[in-house]
Amino acid sequence: MISPKKTIHFNPPQWIIFGFIILIIIGTILLVLPQASTDGESVGFLDALFMAVSAVCVTGLAVLESGADFSRFGQIVMIILVQLGGLGFMIFGVSVAVLVGKVMGLKYRLLLQSTTNTFSARGLIRIAMIMLGMALLLEAIVTLILTIHWSSEQPWTEAAYSAFFHSVMAFNNAGFSLYANSMEDYIGDPVVNLSLSVLFIVGGLGFMVLVDLYRQRSLRKLSLHSKLALVTSGGLLVAGFLFLFIVELFNPATEGLTISERLLATYFQSVTPRSGGFNTFDIGNMLVASQFFIIVLMFIGASTGGTGGGIKTNTFAILVLATINTFRSGHQVHAFHRKIALETVMRALAVVVSSLAWIVGTTLLLSITEGIHDINFLTVLFESVSAFSTTGLSMGLTEELSPAGKIITMITMFVGRLGPLTLAYALTYKQSPSKINYPEDKVLIG
Repeated sequence: MISPKKTIHFNPPQWIIFGFIILIIIGTILLVLPQASTDGESVGFLDALFMAVSAVCVTGLAVLESGADFSRFGQIVMIILVQLGGLGFMIFGVSVAVLVGKVMGLKYRLLLQSTTNTFSARGLIRIAMIMLGMALLLEAIVTLILTIHWSSEQPWTEAAYSAFFHSVMAFNNAGFSLYANSMEDYIGDPVVNLSLSVLFIVGGLGFMVLVDLYRQRSLRKLSLHSKLALVTSGGLLVAGFLFLFIVELFNPATEGLTISERLLATYFQSVTPRSGGFNTFDIGNMLVASQFFIIVLMFIGASTGGTGGGIKTNTFAILVLATINTFRSGHQVHAFHRKIALETVMRALAVVVSSLAWIVGTTLLLSITEGIHDINFLTVLFESVSAFSTTGLSMGLTEELSPAGKIITMITMFVGRLGPLTLAYALTYKQSPSKINYPEDKVLIG
């Protein structure tokens, strides 16, 4: 008697992981081809895999130079991987399906809800189309601005291609650059600084915040999610600017900068740790206090539903509110006259604890594999947080990683892009609340 075949069902987080793995495999196959390198020889499997993981996870950490080591074919592959990894392969898939007239079923709507981090599956098809159109429009505008700006120093075709490449990387918070020193040559250029920073600020805010702003047209009518994202992002930007500006005044490496260059550099370096990945000043030449503060900003990262990484601004805001509420002996966590559910607070706590645990583990492993006696500990911690938060800033360790270090960093980028909770949910096929109710007891804290 032949038993019927059992069908394997995947929950949305498992589909997301599966999709990202497929993209990474395809990207690796393409990048390992001789046609992808400038010298006509394969860059090697491990380096190709690293670059594919970094691109799909929109990190920007690189063991190879995008402009020097990859041919135009290889660079285009990187652009596609970053665009799909940043905007989400499901948004592209749904958008294409809608354009050809295919009807989306409930399963696909739930999957899209998971990838876009929205509260409801209603209206997601329209939201996906708005997301894609908004992203492409912003990238096109900045591409045009930078093409005109750079056309005075290079041919139009090269200026247009460079503008397009960096616009895609900026909006998706990837941080790959065609230049070996990122944007350091444009430290005092307001057009480059403002154009790129606006892209990764908007991309990092999250699509739901942008859609909410588009629909409501009023700050008072915005959802609690949008208000927390905007206020926290603005507060971190101001705090980052003031801290870095004051501290770097005592840095001998900044003595040659003019006032305008100093202001632009401070602004850019206070924004880019939010998962942008570009830099206009060498991170390794910054003071230790500034480097550690950037680590904190990278850990917080961008907003939920955006192209950036980190624990997310709303997670940080909720934990701060919960802490303040505890100090005040309050009975509920609230913001903007709205109560925040205990389940949300516990979820935020789980994200922070699991993220810290992963970063600690990664830092310890890299300290062993890369030789802690030869490398400053802060450098190892910086690279670990940058990989987990998918920021892409580096103090120079990534390009010198050992094979074991590359594997550890790749896994960290992958986990950081998906999020610890997404992986935890993916491992749990069926989630059901516990029916056991234990008696309450007290535990001393602090």
